[in-house]
Amino acid sequence: MCGKAFQDSYQGTKLLPVHLYILLHLKKAGVDYANMMAKMTELDVFLIKDAINDLLEAGLIERDSGSAVKRSKARFKKAFEVHKHHTYYRLSRKGELFLRSINEEWVKRYFTDLLNRYDIVHMLVRSSDFQEVCKKLGKECETLRNELILHRFITPSGKKTRFFKLLSEFLEL
Repeated sequence: MCGKAFQDSYQGTKLLPVHLYILLHLKKAGVDYANMMAKMTELDVFLIKDAINDLLEAGLIERDSGSAVKRSKARFKKAFEVHKHHTYYRLSRKGELFLRSINEEWVKRYFTDLLNRYDIVHMLVRSSDFQEVCKKLGKECETLRNELILHRFITPSGKKTRFFKLLSEFLEL
């Protein structure tokens, strides 16, 4: 687990990188819908929808009511006002408080718990692809490759995914 604030906010369930991304995305966007998050990250829409359902159950996000959304509320929208054709989501108060508790120490613990090494994430952020990281790792390379693919940080060919790039940008890594 990633600390007391994490356990309290997420009912002891393990927070996956896709959950963390959705929370950070909604913090930046204000409100948004699943298909747009899937399009931005290039992840499967069903993965995003499953993660949204997990976050709804945990009380970290909620459905946004109303028939239209203004750009002041949905900061990623280009038009001044858009009529809703999708189900929009936003952070709940619990989700906002959880995100406020995330600091550099929390991020280090999170990636250490997730991958057993925090430095891997920094190495991947600063490298062009996983092959470059692999040269520094030696024997651990294949095990780590599979985990990074599983979490959708890299493609099977070793390229960083759009999802990973956005997540690391939102976390300011």
